[in-house]
Amino acid sequence: MFQGLSSQSATVAKRLAPIPALEWPTLFVVALTYAGWLLVTRSYGHWPLFVVAPLVTLLLTLHSSLQHEMVHGHPTRWPRLNHLLAIVPLSLWLPFARYRRSHLIHHRDEYLTDPVEDPESWYLSPEVAARLDPVSRALLQAHQTLAGRMLIGPPWGIARFMRAELRALRRGDAGVRLAWLEHLLWCVPVLLWVKFACGMPIWIYVLAMVIPSTALLLVRSFAEHRARPGVRQRIAIVEHSWLLGPLYLFNNLHSLHHEMPGIPWYRYHAHYGTQRARLIAENGGLVYCTYFDVARRYLFRPHDALGHPGTRAPADQAG
Repeated sequence: MFQGLSSQSATVAKRLAPIPALEWPTLFVVALTYAGWLLVTRSYGHWPLFVVAPLVTLLLTLHSSLQHEMVHGHPTRWPRLNHLLAIVPLSLWLPFARYRRSHLIHHRDEYLTDPVEDPESWYLSPEVAARLDPVSRALLQAHQTLAGRMLIGPPWGIARFMRAELRALRRGDAGVRLAWLEHLLWCVPVLLWVKFACGMPIWIYVLAMVIPSTALLLVRSFAEHRARPGVRQRIAIVEHSWLLGPLYLFNNLHSLHHEMPGIPWYRYHAHYGTQRARLIAENGGLVYCTYFDVARRYLFRPHDALGHPGTRAPADQAG
């Protein structure tokens, strides 16, 4: 579970309390999320849309955070059960199996932020950046601000993902067709529930709930990584996030997550408290106080250059 750790962090891992076979706090949040989604979507037409839409948006965001937990082997020791808990596509557009594959590739930390090797990188290679036309360059530079990421990011990110999936389907990559078939089959009950049980137009569900949820998730990913030579220097920490932090299941403590993804979310703060000084020293002080701090710095200013600098850590820093 703790493969790839440095010797110091591996020593710390050995002192951690063993992970239980069933992580009951996570299972409780799973049940609460699905029950809440059913209740609030069913209230469409009875409650005002300005109440239903934000609540469903928050539940979709929390559901995505739970899917991230399940990618990393939570909340049970049985992968098939974890997969079943995560598979229901409440946000419609992202097959869990494909997300799991790409996110685990992202966790090859030596390639973090690399526009070719890291599927979650928002950087462009210098060659691609140099070929941009003026309109595309302006849009993507705006996308490097937090405001732009929230406005442009959902449609652009979904379109980019779909293009990559179509290419994978055309190449016949292993597992892609099966993942999409499974995903589309699970979309059927979600769509039937929204359309017929709740009487909600699908376009309202997508535009008023799915897209805002995706934008909210992009607030988290916006601040997580920066292209730097050292591996640990590429992974940020957002402290004191007691509004968005629970919604992200404390993945705002991102440097800790990359070091030990086997820790369940409800143990993050206790462990972070004992390792804070070391983690901040290792990541070069890439720390934000809250997401309000991130917004203060980058709401209308670029978080980083559009093109990737092309630097990687030496092999001895990639552990």
